[in-house]
Amino acid sequence: MYIKLIQPRMLRRPMDTDIKLHMSPPLGLLTIMNLLRSDHRVELENENIQEIHYDTPDLVGISVTVDTLPRAIKIAQRFREKGCKVIAGGIHITTAPQTIPKNAFDALCIGAAEGTWPQIVNDFLHDSLKSVYYCQKPLTSQQIISPAYDALKKGEYLYCNIIHTSRGCPFRCDFCYNSASAHHYVNREISDVIRDMKAVKSRHIMFIDDNFAGNPKWTKQFLKTITPMHIKWSAAVSINAAYDPELLDLMKQSGCQSLFIGFESVNPDSVNGVHKIQNHTQEYEKAVKAIHDRGIMINASFVFGLDGDTPETFRTTLDWIVKNKIETVTSHILTPYPGTALYDRMKAEGRILTNNLSLYNTAHVVYRPKGMTRKELYQGYLQIYKDIYSLKNIFRRCPDHKEPRAAYFLFNFLYRKYGKFTDMLCRLVTYEKIGLLAEKWSGCI
Repeated sequence: MYIKLIQPRMLRRPMDTDIKLHMSPPLGLLTIMNLLRSDHRVELENENIQEIHYDTPDLVGISVTVDTLPRAIKIAQRFREKGCKVIAGGIHITTAPQTIPKNAFDALCIGAAEGTWPQIVNDFLHDSLKSVYYCQKPLTSQQIISPAYDALKKGEYLYCNIIHTSRGCPFRCDFCYNSASAHHYVNREISDVIRDMKAVKSRHIMFIDDNFAGNPKWTKQFLKTITPMHIKWSAAVSINAAYDPELLDLMKQSGCQSLFIGFESVNPDSVNGVHKIQNHTQEYEKAVKAIHDRGIMINASFVFGLDGDTPETFRTTLDWIVKNKIETVTSHILTPYPGTALYDRMKAEGRILTNNLSLYNTAHVVYRPKGMTRKELYQGYLQIYKDIYSLKNIFRRCPDHKEPRAAYFLFNFLYRKYGKFTDMLCRLVTYEKIGLLAEKWSGCI
């Protein structure tokens, strides 16, 4: 049987170039490929890097995030007109299946692929395809399938060295997909992660878990295991990881270069309003110092438009970022994803302003803010990005430690400040080669 897997094209945010589209491959679809390819012909098309070929596979699987749902529906329609059966899955389908228009797809896949796709294929072969498939039980660590790394079109991606060590997150922040009951947290088998690390054939690894340190006991054992491998790595963690000296020491010893942390806001009222219970704003500077003292960089994520925010929040946040020499910043407009606790609360309050889900990409104001106007929120979101990556503030944020400076300037200048030039270079040389050069120049390998 011929199965085609599709990643719909995402819409770029104002500060992004096409580098964002080529950043990394879709691990979820590569996992389905590895799950099925021993018995079927499986192909993957990522619309971010190539045109979709509308041929006639037996089954089409489309991965859906909230903002790509409208595009996914259009893609499905074209394949269904050709007589193909189309299955929709992914994080948005799992979180908010109630938002999917009736008859937009032939079937919905809710939950992990490992617990749904074998049954989907079996039912299709027996002409008994159902309209909805559920992963009935949370996956165990032994059930998680590795992505098909050998099937990657490497020249089209900046980084192919991306690996999951877990699924989900133990926390339930109101604005996050993980606040929905359908998401569960589980660590993988350490031996399976090591196998994947060898499969990507790189000494620089990007762990892209929702929370790399969600289970500190597991993480510490894993870090001890990989220390002799002499790699460099980065990951996303919750801020409470910064209060564990043993964990931070193991991170440094095992090759950690940078940590992505969701600070979300420097305003305690804003953080408390979305049940981000692991964040204590009065301890932020202590956490930053503990990480920086070990020569590890921070990519800080901030969400603007929380109920405690006002127009002054942007200036306060910028001053804090510069004062604490935060190396890189990712900013978002608060977005109430359907299926989350935040969406349910705002819907009940009558604050949701649009049902156009293509706007739900953290770059649009889709709800009524409390402490500022929609215009003030959007303009502040654009301006703080410009201010953070101004030449003056790039130099003011330069790390005190010498070791991370090369990587710091590469990211701030080539990706953020002059990203359009870098994107042109990637098109000439390939994204993969530019990614490898960046790793070498920054001391990653």
